[in-house]
Amino acid sequence: METNNLLAPLFFVLIRLMGGAILKFGLKKMPLPYTVGLFAFGLLIGTFDRIGWLESIPILKSSIDFAGNANPDMILYIFLPILIFDAAYELDVHIFRKTLTNATILSVPGVIIAMLLTAALMIGIGTFAPSYEGWNWTFALMFGALISATDPVAIVALLKELGTSKRFSTLVDAESMLNDGTGIVLFMLFFGAYTATGVSDSPVADFIMVVAGGALVGTLLAYLCIQFITNVNGDEMLQNSVMILSAYMTFVIAQNYLEVSGVIALVGFGLTVSYMGRLRLKPQVNKFMRQFWELAAHIANTLIFIIVGVVIALKVDFSWMDLLILICVYAGINIIRILIITIFYPIMKRSGYGLSVRESTILSWGGLRGALGLTMALMVSYTFSIPEPIRRQVLFLTAGIVTLTLTINATTIGWLLKKLGLAEIPSSKLLLDYSVKKQLYEGSEKYLKDLKQKEALEATDWSIVEQFLPQKEIYPEMPVRTKDVMADIRLRILDRERSLYWSLYTNGVISSGTQRRLNAAIDEQYDRDGKKPLCDRGDIFEFCEEPSWIISMKFFSRFFQKWADIYYQDRIILGYDLARGLIIAQKESLKLVNEFGSSETVSTEYESCLSLLQVEIRKNITRASNFITKISIDYPKSYKEAVTRKSVRMLLSNEKKRIEQFKEQGLISQEEAEQMVNELGERHNKVFTSYQFLK
Repeated sequence: METNNLLAPLFFVLIRLMGGAILKFGLKKMPLPYTVGLFAFGLLIGTFDRIGWLESIPILKSSIDFAGNANPDMILYIFLPILIFDAAYELDVHIFRKTLTNATILSVPGVIIAMLLTAALMIGIGTFAPSYEGWNWTFALMFGALISATDPVAIVALLKELGTSKRFSTLVDAESMLNDGTGIVLFMLFFGAYTATGVSDSPVADFIMVVAGGALVGTLLAYLCIQFITNVNGDEMLQNSVMILSAYMTFVIAQNYLEVSGVIALVGFGLTVSYMGRLRLKPQVNKFMRQFWELAAHIANTLIFIIVGVVIALKVDFSWMDLLILICVYAGINIIRILIITIFYPIMKRSGYGLSVRESTILSWGGLRGALGLTMALMVSYTFSIPEPIRRQVLFLTAGIVTLTLTINATTIGWLLKKLGLAEIPSSKLLLDYSVKKQLYEGSEKYLKDLKQKEALEATDWSIVEQFLPQKEIYPEMPVRTKDVMADIRLRILDRERSLYWSLYTNGVISSGTQRRLNAAIDEQYDRDGKKPLCDRGDIFEFCEEPSWIISMKFFSRFFQKWADIYYQDRIILGYDLARGLIIAQKESLKLVNEFGSSETVSTEYESCLSLLQVEIRKNITRASNFITKISIDYPKSYKEAVTRKSVRMLLSNEKKRIEQFKEQGLISQEEAEQMVNELGERHNKVFTSYQFLK
């Protein structure tokens, strides 16, 4: 039995991950979300344990008991950092900035108002239900704080499954992460009355300090992490280790030692690392980071929803009166959520990307509660200075709200999305998808004909081979407007551009600063949903024009003139990189448009649309080419250095590719390849030192 207790945590993890894998496979063709299935699975096995059906399997019973009696801090410190950092790291920083105002409105004043209204609801219930008459405002506000914040664990996982638009999912992601931090801070303000921390004399000031302090700590630790990984650029294993450890340490240091919001700190850390750090990491490290956090988030989601189900099944006791009150509280928090979004809707519809009525409906119904609220309720249930009836009722109500939002809201939100038309695939996208798949089918069919002509394959049973051809697509019979097709093709072109800029950066053709500026121009295009011409990117070369203040400084002294020349020379080099990157990307975009044009469907019905896109792309090429010609004439020295630096980067990039080829061919060992790449990295860094060329 003692051995079983020691193995219980490991057995729980292994069995639940295996069960999660089987469940995910089984739910592929069912409308039930994976996270809801995990929760139901946890409820089921927890119920089996509670009624004594697992007594004959001691190791299984021990593992379920371990999960059911898990310390709340385990969820807070082990699982939450994974899910928060993964969500923050994957956020599109540009979209996040645009949605930050709306997310902040919902996560600060929205949560505070929800907390107050929920507390008032509980006080009202206490006047009618004798078993709840022990609730005072401190208990009510504490419960209101832990139940008002939507849970990032639940909502982020669900949105990834439903595949909602990036703008809307970013808003919900941002709100759920930020109000998670707000909810914890508000909860601790009132929960502190029954712990060693006590009640704060100035809760408003403490709230501001904890939230702002969390953001500051996360950002500062991210900068320290980025500086460190930049200095160890040659050691991929060390870079990966530092990134993973830093995410956890940020949460622990902020939450446990500095007593500021660990969640807000982790959001700041993840966003800063995503925006500033990606370009300083090696491509292999970025790939590993993406795969590692995706796997870690999957494991955390799988375990945490099963644990939530098990805890509810083992620990919750209730009466019929409790059940009736739960239904009232569930209805109340949904009405409060709708009321808050209604109050702030006039502001939110004008902020950032705005908010439509349909999106606000989904936002109202998508206020799921999950592991985080239950974790705080468990903290209450383990605090014996709180009266026992209050502890039991807080745990029951929280568990009930989690159960109802996951089984009702989460299972119906997909239907609601489709009903409101937010999950529909645009007809223009269907047409273009048909065009791509038609070309794929025709290419495979042509290749099959070539195979049939090969003498070495005469014995092939071609009737069997033909069964492996891709399925022939059916033309989508629906009205499609030309401007919709044009917008959709523009978005695909922008996607290809973004991918190409990353490739150009990793191959040394453009610098990190150039890549960031080119992507910023793409972001502005995305904001218009493809309705803005590809050549309308503002004056992207404006920063290269010599400012009047620099011209004025040259008249003061030779020192100022030299400093101004150095400052401006950097701008010319960056401008050259930008122009070259833009030209390469636009030439690839022309190829993409021509690929669409090669399909009979698109070329015959939308030939004028494709011609206009070609004109837009050629304008970008002409503009960039003219800029290069201008700087080569007006600033020959800067132009020469820019071209020289580019040539050096390309030379070193080619050498790195050769080293990778030698390693794959077995001509050199892994250790030798790493040593050669490290030495190459030292030479590469010299490209960015100040003016070693042309002195």
